[in-house]
Amino acid sequence: MKILRGLAAAEELFKSRRGDLVFDRASVAAVTKIIEQVRREGDQQIRELTKVFDGVDVEKTQVPIEEIARGAARTDPQLKTAIAEAAGRIERYYQKQPTKGFWLREKGALLGQVIRPLAKVGIYVPGGSAPLFSSLLMLAIPAKVAGVSDLVITTPPGPNGEVPDPILCAAHHLGITSLFRIGGAQAIAALAYGTESVPRVDKIVGPGNKFVVIAKRLVFGDVGIEALPGPTETLILADEHADPIHVTSDLVAQAEHIGAQPLLVTTSERLIDDVQTKLLSATENLPTASNAISSLEERAVMILVDDLYEGIEVANLYAPEHLCLLTREPWELLDFVKNAGGVFLGTNSPEAIGDYNAGPSHVMPTAATARFASFVNLRDFQKVMPVVELSPEIVELLGPSAARMARAEGLEAHAKAIESRLAEN
Repeated sequence: MKILRGLAAAEELFKSRRGDLVFDRASVAAVTKIIEQVRREGDQQIRELTKVFDGVDVEKTQVPIEEIARGAARTDPQLKTAIAEAAGRIERYYQKQPTKGFWLREKGALLGQVIRPLAKVGIYVPGGSAPLFSSLLMLAIPAKVAGVSDLVITTPPGPNGEVPDPILCAAHHLGITSLFRIGGAQAIAALAYGTESVPRVDKIVGPGNKFVVIAKRLVFGDVGIEALPGPTETLILADEHADPIHVTSDLVAQAEHIGAQPLLVTTSERLIDDVQTKLLSATENLPTASNAISSLEERAVMILVDDLYEGIEVANLYAPEHLCLLTREPWELLDFVKNAGGVFLGTNSPEAIGDYNAGPSHVMPTAATARFASFVNLRDFQKVMPVVELSPEIVELLGPSAARMARAEGLEAHAKAIESRLAEN
């Protein structure tokens, strides 16, 4: 665990973050081969790759609607209720997000903007040791609110070849009927190019391991993607009033993800000392203790700053996925936050609740991409199209200048297309 002092030391450390999403050639070559195989051989190759990577034989990759319903019925009733309540909160949050078009009438011109939902979206739901059914809620609900009519879900099969019941329960609650037990880069290839059973989609969203992220990068252009998510990260900015137990628990909660980076930026040396003494003991008896200890020992950083405004500078420089303001007056700092995937205000707003049922999607930009990217929102599932209608009078007014500009760029045909209208008016 590193302990640094001041903005300059933090800046030097953070330089290494550029390039976090540059992958080794061997991994890129392996994923490229998988994509080519799936494009060429379709479902048969999917079955073979599932046998190799997941260790199970899957004759039919699509999960029948009846199986989705049975999985929902098997789900613990209290968990089922929690899923339904979380879904309701997420939906209410996104229903408030403005995405309206507009019309502007000006001197013989009608200019507008219309918004159209994407037709078909693929959602990748991570599986493996931790089937993240919450990610299905966090991606499918904003897509549905945005108006997407066709959702295609892929998720790795479990050890028995089946999809875990909580994922089936979430899918059933959302009315999803197109669900495939396919994981890894092969799932991304299937969604991007289609197979005999998997429909081709317009955009792919969702987090995954290194190979999933590489696959998303490689298919981008043939389909849209929302992001290239890297390992998760949380930066806690705390003052001397912060509860060390809350700070410790939030850092450990972040650390239990594989490859996570937990950071503490504080004005209090005492808080650093208190948290240091509590961190490792807080990992005891956790099923994910090995992940948490690895993240804390190899990637955790504590940074001592002179005041909270220097702390905000550190946060803006790091551009964390999650920024937690555990200070006496967090609202006084919010206006100074420029780069963060999401902001959690005060000690009663743990990021862990944001992962499940606060409301906003937990799919947020990582690896400093919060400098230019946003959390998953309705615009990820919509297209914005400008509309132009001009009267003969406005063409007479604008046409000569537009033709002059076209010729200045060496585009004579553009100029002639404009002038053909002038000749008619």
